[in-house]
Amino acid sequence: MSLFSKMPRRNKGNLSNVSKPQLSPRPFLEQESLTTLQGRPTQTITMTDGDYDYLIKLLALGDSGVGKTTFLYRYTDNKFNPKFITTVGIDFREKRVVYNTQGPNGSTGKAFKVHLQLWDTAGQERFRSLTTAFFRDAMGFLLMFDLTSQQSFLNVRNWMSQLQANAYCENPDIVLIGNKADLPDQREVNERQARDLADKYSIPYFETSAATGQNVEKAVETLLDLIMKRMEQCVEKTQVPDTVNGGSSGKLDGDKPAEKKCAC
Repeated sequence: MSLFSKMPRRNKGNLSNVSKPQLSPRPFLEQESLTTLQGRPTQTITMTDGDYDYLIKLLALGDSGVGKTTFLYRYTDNKFNPKFITTVGIDFREKRVVYNTQGPNGSTGKAFKVHLQLWDTAGQERFRSLTTAFFRDAMGFLLMFDLTSQQSFLNVRNWMSQLQANAYCENPDIVLIGNKADLPDQREVNERQARDLADKYSIPYFETSAATGQNVEKAVETLLDLIMKRMEQCVEKTQVPDTVNGGSSGKLDGDKPAEKKCAC
C-alpha cells in the first residue's frame, strides 16, 4: 500500500471521508498570508484550523549540530535563534502553504492548501532507534550537513543508508542541504563535493543559511514540489486506492504483503 493512499485530504471527491489526524496544540491564526510556490503570485486565504487539503510530514535529519532546528525555525517563523539547545528525541513545527499545480502550457492549475508538519530529529547516536521509527511516516526528507564540518558531510552516506532501509520506500523524495553558508571562512566542504554527492543520489542540492534565510524556503518548496508531483502521478495511475475509499484490505494481490516500492 502506498504511503500516499493513507494521506489525509479533505473535501476532494471520493477522499472526503478520510478522517483528519490530530494536530499539535500549537495555535494557528484564523487568517494567514500564504505564499504560493514556484514564484507564483502571493495569495491571502482564510484558513481555519481544520481547513486544508493535504497534511504532509517532512523529516529533517543529519548529524547533531548541523542546524536542523534553526533551519526549521527560519522556515516556519522567518526568525533566527542561535541559542537553541540540542534537540532531545523528536520535535516538530508546522506551517500552512498553498501549492499551485501547473496546467497546460505552464498556466496555473489547481490550488491546494497544504498543512506541513516539519519533524526535527535528534542527531545523536543514542536517539537513532527513536528517530528511524519516524522515517516510515514521513513523505519527504531534508537531509542536512554542516558546510563547516567535513565529518557531517561524510556521514551523509550513513544517513542515506538508514533512509533507504527505513523510509516508506527505497527511493523517497529527498533534498540534500549544506547549511551554515553564512560562514565562508570556516567552510570545510566545497560546493563541487556536495553537488557530486547529490548527483550520485539523483537528488537536488541547496546551500542554505538559517541565519540569513538563504535558500531555506527554496529547499523546502522544492521538496514539497517533488512530493506533490509524485502524488499526482499516483492519482493518475491508480485513481483512488481501496484503502482510501474505506476498503478493509491492507494488502495488495491477495495475501501478498505490499512491496516497499516508491511507485504507486
